Amino acid sequence: MQPDATGPATMTAPAPASDRRVERGLPVNWSLAASTAARLMPAGPRTTPAAARELVERLRVDSARAEGHVREVTGLGAGLPLLPADVLDRPSWARAATEGMDALTSGAQLPASPWPLRNVTAAGSGVQLGALLAYLGARVLGQYDPFGGPGGAGRLIVVAPNVHAATETLGVDGEQFGLWVCLHEATHRLQFTAVPWLRDHFAGLVTELLSLQEPDTAKLTRLPDAIRSLRGEDGAKGDVLALVELLQGPEQRAVLDRLLALSTLLEGHADHVMDAVGPDVVPDVAVIRRRFTERRRGGGIVDRLLRTLLGVEAKMRQYAVGAAFCREIEAAVGMDGLNRVWESPRTLPTRAELTEPQAWLRRVG
Repeated sequence: MQPDATGPATMTAPAPASDRRVERGLPVNWSLAASTAARLMPAGPRTTPAAARELVERLRVDSARAEGHVREVTGLGAGLPLLPADVLDRPSWARAATEGMDALTSGAQLPASPWPLRNVTAAGSGVQLGALLAYLGARVLGQYDPFGGPGGAGRLIVVAPNVHAATETLGVDGEQFGLWVCLHEATHRLQFTAVPWLRDHFAGLVTELLSLQEPDTAKLTRLPDAIRSLRGEDGAKGDVLALVELLQGPEQRAVLDRLLALSTLLEGHADHVMDAVGPDVVPDVAVIRRRFTERRRGGGIVDRLLRTLLGVEAKMRQYAVGAAFCREIEAAVGMDGLNRVWESPRTLPTRAELTEPQAWLRRVG
């Protein structure tokens, strides 16, 4: 209903989609999310100030050193500066994570809503996101945020208390483990800095996915199938990823497929490279990999449930699928052949090709 110029309210036809007001960015109070995470996440492990300073400095040095090793293995990034990571505590990681997510999603175009409703929605979303970050903030070892840092130029982060805690839990050499973690994150940084089109391509997929809107009624018609998938019925995956996919419309699912394929490649490539650097750099790499993989799969019932609900289990499968793809391609055509995935968006593997590497080889020649 809309007031008529003469006074009484009259029915008006919906405005064409191109004329409807839109707002950019997600309705999330990012500052509230960061502060909520800081309040809820547990304190880091106890250590002496001297040991903490030593760890921070070592991780800063190792992050730049690790990228040098990654460049030698991959042949990517010649001439780029070797920069140290930002070594942070848990609350600082949460603030950095919200800043990066805000920048990544700022291009999304969503239907405009009245400001009181948007503010309430943003506050609720901020609290919920903060709770999720509090859970993840005690576990994440590091990340490369292509959209964080000064001017949104990118930021490599290592979370020192979590590296320390994981070292103690796994019972591995601290210096080797810290370098091993840095190898994974430095590979991500190199992916985005050595491949000039990748950052904008990734952001474009996220923006496109978030901006595609469907009526709630359309989602409701797919809800029964989605619930059966979450339960694992009919041979479905039985995880949150399956639920998300089934709730998407055809256009959304097509974009989500491309985004999942890219993220699977990025994670798997980083895992493959960090192990390909080999025992010359990390002598205990086999032991670290085995124990770390067991840690990924472990945890109590509540922890495993939370990991499933947050999509962490799906992410773990991404590591395995993406790494297996990279191993097979490199075995067949060498690292130069594998690097063809970075030539353009057209040479990126599809989700189907990630599980059938030979199909990708046939397509790209």
